[in-house]
Amino acid sequence: MLRLGTREFGPDEPVIMAIVNRTPDSFYDRGATFADEPALKRVAEAIDQGAAIVDIGGVKAGPGEEVDAAEEIRRTAGFVAEVRDRHPDVVISVDTWRHEVGEAACEAGADLLNDAWGGTDPRLAEVAARHGVGLVCTHTGGAAPRTRPHRVSHPDVMADIIARTTALAERAVALGVRRDAVLIDPGHDFGKNTRHSLEATRRLDEMTGTGFPVLVSLSNKDFVGETLDLPVRERLIGTLAATAISAWLGARVYRVHEVAETRQVVEMVAAIAGRREPRVARRGLA
Repeated sequence: MLRLGTREFGPDEPVIMAIVNRTPDSFYDRGATFADEPALKRVAEAIDQGAAIVDIGGVKAGPGEEVDAAEEIRRTAGFVAEVRDRHPDVVISVDTWRHEVGEAACEAGADLLNDAWGGTDPRLAEVAARHGVGLVCTHTGGAAPRTRPHRVSHPDVMADIIARTTALAERAVALGVRRDAVLIDPGHDFGKNTRHSLEATRRLDEMTGTGFPVLVSLSNKDFVGETLDLPVRERLIGTLAATAISAWLGARVYRVHEVAETRQVVEMVAAIAGRREPRVARRGLA
């Protein structure tokens, strides 16, 4: 069972997390949801398309203009409160590595802290415990926030992923975060080259075998682009292929830009695997 906010998700229920960037320089949408109204429209559309979680981020993941904690809070906390007011049942996640931002987000109504930089600020897990919210524990191989990998080496990338993410997850549980509100994320692209991310996808069943629910953030990432030699806006099909493999191997939460397409993929995989029934089944019955 996975419990986040007021929602409970069954063991075979795939969960879609929609990305809402509150940044002017996102690699994908180039600031399309930086202003409040487009961002609120994005949230409403994502929920209508089947997203159970919205993940709100105030800092671009890659290198770029410096954004301090105060500015990150300005971009996210008030918006979290507005989303909470308009959509009381949606799970609100905030993508941050800073405990100050986590504190403000939780006070505004967040249900989940998405620590995409792998415990860089150990106090973030303490914030999650104190507020009774969930936590995503991500593998970055020790990379500093907003840095790109440079000649990175992993003798066994999945062994390192499992060791680091489960250590972060167990620490969070020890601090008081509910075990059924802790997720682990292999961190595609983060502290990894393309071959590492492909291997992490191929061996994802080893990660799902730990017992912690696995979140995958695959959407339009560089490992997809490099594998197919395609720019950002042409990576959807490759992303969905990686999503299907991840779904088959047991991923639970999918952090995405394209909600409707992802939902169709994970529901189809679940039906093939025998984990869900078709929405309709008329063929051959009349």
